[in-house]
Amino acid sequence: MENSIYLGLSRQLTLRTNMDIAANNIANMNTSGFRGQNPVFEEYISDPVNNSDPLSFVTNYGQYQMTAPGPLRQTGNPLDVAVVGDGFITVQMPDGSTGYTRDGSFHRHSDGTLVTSSDRPVLGDGGMIVLPTDSSEISIDKSGVISSENGPVAQLGLVEFANVQSLEPAGNNTYTSSEPSSEAQNSTISQGFVEGSNVQPVVEMTRMIEILRSFKSTQNLLKTEHDRIRDTIQKLTEA
Repeated sequence: MENSIYLGLSRQLTLRTNMDIAANNIANMNTSGFRGQNPVFEEYISDPVNNSDPLSFVTNYGQYQMTAPGPLRQTGNPLDVAVVGDGFITVQMPDGSTGYTRDGSFHRHSDGTLVTSSDRPVLGDGGMIVLPTDSSEISIDKSGVISSENGPVAQLGLVEFANVQSLEPAGNNTYTSSEPSSEAQNSTISQGFVEGSNVQPVVEMTRMIEILRSFKSTQNLLKTEHDRIRDTIQKLTEA
């Protein structure tokens, strides 16, 4: 195989990953608390045998989240909360582990369990938060203390991370992390608000256009190289 084809294919694979990330960002531009992702690539140097010129391929290294806060939108729903700062609210994942989210569009089940928009239980200091089913007034203060007309009910789990990039997307606008979290010191809760997505649609659309142009350019290069190899083989067989 010709090295130029390998190089072109590595470029197309990374462009496809970039397009997938941009498309996912646009799909979630109206998702509460969503944080856009950006791809991270690295150079891979190949040292082929009997070739003094190394080959430089590009490989997908991963992705990182954009940490700029999204705009706050007032909803008037007493169960909606927005995190002001770098913190995350703790939720229970399907496997029972702890996940993290900034999507504060909460509601409660008939049994009083407080859940996210994707029905994942919201966690507090004592586990899942269960609101009194007969409560008519729910208030949540800046520190995350949930109270009814009869007094305090629970404390929202609000945590921060030393390295926010350690969080891995886990679907349904939640994250997991292999690094430990700590109690939030610089984040507060704002009741009756939700944080919007921090995705900028115009920027993402522009990026998608640039990716498409680059993909087509690489595709044309591969076609030209393919035609060159085919013509060379034909000339050699006719000789």
